[in-house]
Amino acid sequence: MSEKLIGVIAVLSLLSVVFAGELTFELPDNERQCFFEQIEKGVQSTLEFQVISGGQYDVDMELTAPNGQVLYKDVKKQYDSFTWTPDQTGVFKFCFSNEFSTFTHKIVYFDFQVGDEKPLFEQEGKHATAMTLMETSAVNIHEDLRNILDDQTHHRLREAQGRVFAENLNDRVFYWSLGQSLIILFVGIGQVLVLRSFFTEKRTGKA
Repeated sequence: MSEKLIGVIAVLSLLSVVFAGELTFELPDNERQCFFEQIEKGVQSTLEFQVISGGQYDVDMELTAPNGQVLYKDVKKQYDSFTWTPDQTGVFKFCFSNEFSTFTHKIVYFDFQVGDEKPLFEQEGKHATAMTLMETSAVNIHEDLRNILDDQTHHRLREAQGRVFAENLNDRVFYWSLGQSLIILFVGIGQVLVLRSFFTEKRTGKA
């Protein structure tokens, strides 16, 4: 694995909380990786994914319910988000596939959220008890920080994707320039040899 991919994974490492998870992982060519999550009936869930690097920045994704029903399926997708409310309790499976690629590895990021976040204060959301001004300020700050964290994550994803693309482009330009330089060198040497042959006196053997 190259240093740039290691850096991407280091920045977007696994962040596990009670009802949510973020993960950045490497998906080799001709392989399929699946993840599983226990979800209760009626709990709204959201799955968002994005391909950071590799090939055309695309991957196949499939989400399956416990009874085998396919809730979401798409092929060669760069990024997408899917929200659903399960009508049954069980283990849901979501798989990412790179089986259509023969030599390109992919770096994939996904954010999986199940249910609503637990209130910061127990009385939050209850009409019987009003929150104090300090508690209200704390809740607002908490919401703002959570939004900032989400924005930073998406900015880091775009930055990582752009950096990988720029480095790949730089490598291609370097090798193209190297090839052009070698061609110019060979052509120059060939021209010198041809011109030299015009001015070289040909010696004939005596009978």
